[in-house]
Amino acid sequence: MGIEKPDVEVAHQAHYESYTIEPIDYMRAIMSKNEFRAYCQGNVIKYITRYKMKGGKKDLEKAQVYLGWMIDTMEG
Repeated sequence: MGIEKPDVEVAHQAHYESYTIEPIDYMRAIMSKNEFRAYCQGNVIKYITRYKMKGGKKDLEKAQVYLGWMIDTMEG
């Protein structure tokens, strides 16, 4: 994939890893590719829109994670 993944802290947060299955993996499993892609797209828009006012670089990294997941749905 052409997009560099941000640090592990953004993509795999400890408060989600305590579950048997991470919520993002569950969503990926139960949603169609189009549904999951739309979910990711919404999050990309959210994090890019708010990064200047709230999370700064961390929000851009989160947007990058969701964009990477979107791209993954188109590759496989």
